[in-house]
Amino acid sequence: MSNQIYKILKRAFNSLTIKAVVIITVFTGCEKYLDVVPDNVATIDNAFTLRNEAEKYLFTLYSYLPKNGDGWYNAGLMSGDEIFLPYAIPNSWHAAFQIALGQQNANNPLFDEWSGTRKGGNSGANNAWNHQEMFDGINHCNRFIENIRIPGNVADMDSLEIEQWVAEANVLKAYFHFHLFKMYGPVPVLRENYPVTPDPVIKRQPVDSVVNYVVELIDEAMPNLPRVQASQTRLGRMNKAIAYAIKAKTLLYAASPLFNGNEDYADFVDHDGVHLFPTEYDQTKWEKARDALAVAIEAAESIDHYLYKYQNDTRDLSEETIKELSFRNAITGRWNPEHVWGLANSYFNNQFLCMPPPENSSADRFNLWGQWCVPLKIVKQFYTKNGVPIDEDNTLDFNNYMEVRRATLDERYHIVSSVPTARINFDREPRFYASVGFDGGVWYMVDANEDAADEGNYYLKCKNGDRAGFGFYNAYSETGYYVKKLVNENSSTNENIAWREYPWPEVRLADLYLMYAETLNETDDSELAMYYVDTVRSRAGLDGVAFSWTKYSTNPFKWNNKSGLREIIHQERLIELAFEGHRFWDLRRWKKAAEYLNQPITGMNIRAETAEEYNIEIKTPYDQRFVAPRDYLWPIAVNEIRKNPNLVQNPGW
Repeated sequence: MSNQIYKILKRAFNSLTIKAVVIITVFTGCEKYLDVVPDNVATIDNAFTLRNEAEKYLFTLYSYLPKNGDGWYNAGLMSGDEIFLPYAIPNSWHAAFQIALGQQNANNPLFDEWSGTRKGGNSGANNAWNHQEMFDGINHCNRFIENIRIPGNVADMDSLEIEQWVAEANVLKAYFHFHLFKMYGPVPVLRENYPVTPDPVIKRQPVDSVVNYVVELIDEAMPNLPRVQASQTRLGRMNKAIAYAIKAKTLLYAASPLFNGNEDYADFVDHDGVHLFPTEYDQTKWEKARDALAVAIEAAESIDHYLYKYQNDTRDLSEETIKELSFRNAITGRWNPEHVWGLANSYFNNQFLCMPPPENSSADRFNLWGQWCVPLKIVKQFYTKNGVPIDEDNTLDFNNYMEVRRATLDERYHIVSSVPTARINFDREPRFYASVGFDGGVWYMVDANEDAADEGNYYLKCKNGDRAGFGFYNAYSETGYYVKKLVNENSSTNENIAWREYPWPEVRLADLYLMYAETLNETDDSELAMYYVDTVRSRAGLDGVAFSWTKYSTNPFKWNNKSGLREIIHQERLIELAFEGHRFWDLRRWKKAAEYLNQPITGMNIRAETAEEYNIEIKTPYDQRFVAPRDYLWPIAVNEIRKNPNLVQNPGW
């Protein structure tokens, strides 16, 4: 056990205080939403005397969930290659983005979830900012479970409710172990509060042991979890559907190439010679993940989770805008039916970093920064309007994708005719227009005009000196592309800036469908795999895989074999879940990170003022560097290794 874990366990026995929380209500209409925020201090002696105090402790456990609704705290969102920050402000690059630029190290690890401090950022308050340690969260779960079950404690609770809360704590403990597992691989398994001794004895457990423990915890909790939470104030708290989703995702990771017979880690052993990674590939792991995902989907659908589609239109919107909003609102709509798990402790609060000032708006760069930029390689990954990759479409020519043209009348809901823009922005699928903003691109917002129509709505001008272009201090996009997908259409972005925040969608039903499709393909059920991919594509306004590739692709039989369909499913995930923090983890578990995260980061020539000069692909100042296999796992701080002789470092560090 590391000295850090030793200190955590010691605090569990010696400290008389725990963090408590209050419910903060964020309302829209008459609905209320649970937010869990550490607030006051309660003594351990009082924590389990009454139901109210015990519930505060339970909410403390939820406060350890990652704050993924804030880009500063979301490792998956900012450590990869789909969002970049202005190059001119390196002193403000936080830990996750420094990892994206290849600056991870073992002496002072960035985004250090093991020791509980994420180092990095600008000078001052953000230089080294503390974070609730995952091991600390696990420890609090153990304390909660141990104390709430003591006979005579919490006298005003019945046994059924006690066991439900224990089940919630067990699922949270399972998730904290999974969170550490996907970062570090083999981690210590903390089943209980261990006696404090001068010589820590806990060490890293093999990958399969960690996975089995996560599954064991969730299976133990399942009989006592509610099918749905009883009231609106409990939204985001654990239920069966969320727990099944966590279990399924854990098993999917265990089946994936990074953790399933990875030869790069064949010699990765602890000091006793125990292999920390499985040395042989196991096909049955895909079967276990498949079966778990089938159960997770059934549990979600049984409580009326379904793919969101925009309906009840009173604005006379075009079909193009309705398709865009069907996708955008699936992410930004509060507690919409597609959100299997929304993080009530973490509302998305970075919309001003996504959106720059559009035309027709009175907002300026002091309010709408638009710093989150999208590389051209992400722009290229979206399909054509025919539902196939741009380099495979046999009817649309993207060879000269920087050629400048103007939009026609039929294209006015995506691109305005007054701004000539690059060929790559035309003839793309609806998810492209819903996800990214660009020079000449329409950016639909409800407050753009009085009737909230899509005629005459907002659009962007992004050349040097334009309202959304380069030239204002550090508020600009380094590539000329912006993240539209995460901006709620009902936010006020005109005279009075007011952001309509939403709980971060940690698990969407579309995510479960695509994970299930992946496992089905790996277990030789391609027909059912395509059904679930096609279901996601249908909401996006696309035809099915077989039809689209057969009719429009230069590789018409790609879908008709396991490896080809695997590539299609992978790209479908990268498109559907872009800018949601999944890509970074998917590329790692697929062992594709070394291929993708060493590619040049390119964008438009943002310092140009004319269409001809602006629409040229140039290399940006960023240099990514991903070293395989080292960078597939987080390093443990060297100081932690020195303190605990039982620990071994991850390979390459």
